[in-house]
Amino acid sequence: MVVTQDIKRIMVSYIEAYQQLYKRQPSSLHALDREWVIVNGARMRVSELEKLTHQLLQEHRQIQEKKSAISRLIKWFRG
Repeated sequence: MVVTQDIKRIMVSYIEAYQQLYKRQPSSLHALDREWVIVNGARMRVSELEKLTHQLLQEHRQIQEKKSAISRLIKWFRG
């Protein structure tokens, strides 16, 4: 099995996004070949992993925006 640098980059990006959102490592992630990976027990295409990573990052951004808005409201009420 040959895992390209691109697949490694995608996998590392997924791990980082998962950690940002859930504050822990994914339970499992490994490449099967150039097209398939196993993610938390589920088999998916590398392209699907990229989409999942994008969704995780988007969800994390939304949570951060909500926290920021709440923080600003709290400061406003205290001020």
